[in-house]
Amino acid sequence: MYILTDYAKAMFLSLAITFGFLLSCAEARAQSTETAIFAGGCFWCVESDFESVRGVIEAESGFTGGAVSDPSYKQVTKGGTGHYEAVRITYDPAQVSYAQLVDLFFRSVDPTDAGGQFCDRGDSYRTAIFVSDPAQKAAAEAAKRKARAALGQEIVTPILEAQPFYLAEAYHQDYYKGSKRVLTRFGPKKQSDAYKLYRNACGRDQRVKQLWGDAAPFASGHS
Repeated sequence: MYILTDYAKAMFLSLAITFGFLLSCAEARAQSTETAIFAGGCFWCVESDFESVRGVIEAESGFTGGAVSDPSYKQVTKGGTGHYEAVRITYDPAQVSYAQLVDLFFRSVDPTDAGGQFCDRGDSYRTAIFVSDPAQKAAAEAAKRKARAALGQEIVTPILEAQPFYLAEAYHQDYYKGSKRVLTRFGPKKQSDAYKLYRNACGRDQRVKQLWGDAAPFASGHS
């Protein structure tokens, strides 16, 4: 029969304490993060914009708001699923608040356009804010009122209850900084270069600047 020595017991106890400490730290980090879900047209662009914000840990491209479970990109863009292209943002509320994120969101899109965003037309490219609790809803409504006052125009972006979020295919994640070569209408290009060409050709930043001027938080980086 194997009997633990006092030294082995001490080592075992030390390892157990260390493991428990690391586990509690991981749980604390998970509990200290929150999520926001925005639909702002092309999810590559929304992901790119918000991953540049201090306090944002990750932005993931996906679909939400529709009736089809785990849809493909092809299904969503074809229409009929009810889904929006959306981005799930994981952030540290100690560094950036939900209210700040939703203000940034309004100023990164054209919230007066009910038919899509920029060159991307159709229901899947409409804007929307998906809220998960009363605090998010109140912050989103306040931001919407501020946007209406700033633009002096009707804001058509709806504030909707959060629904299941389905991740888009792997090749959509971090597309804006990918190094894989893809075939585009501009010829074979590295993903990151193809993204820049698409964003410029689509007129996203030009329209955002026209609407928001110096209040546009991301457009200046894509001149």
